[in-house]
Amino acid sequence: MANILGLGGVFFLCKDPIAYRKWWADHMGAAITDWGTMEYLPDGKGRTMFSPFDSDSTYLAPSEERFMVNLRVDDVKGMIQRARNGGAEIVGDVEDTEYGIFGWFIDPEGIKIELWEEPKE
Repeated sequence: MANILGLGGVFFLCKDPIAYRKWWADHMGAAITDWGTMEYLPDGKGRTMFSPFDSDSTYLAPSEERFMVNLRVDDVKGMIQRARNGGAEIVGDVEDTEYGIFGWFIDPEGIKIELWEEPKE
């Protein structure tokens, strides 16, 4: 039986891919491959989600895009500071919940990015 194993990637159109990659490399520490992608090797932890929301949900606000990218990170507060230093619009406050720590920002292309740090065991 065939099964979905996880998120293979997020692909999208961009006004200036070179500047966009540079922002992610300079401000968020992303390594850019020869193909121009940002790739992360699995570490045997965490999970990947594919989660629809009602069309009237405000969870992706203030972005006007119909999607959001969730990135699993090891330090939400540190990554939020990196995004802030890069000029990103920070959305709301960092939240520490039973599901982990969450933070949000709008990247240079207007995409809402959700950062997720897994709960400590």
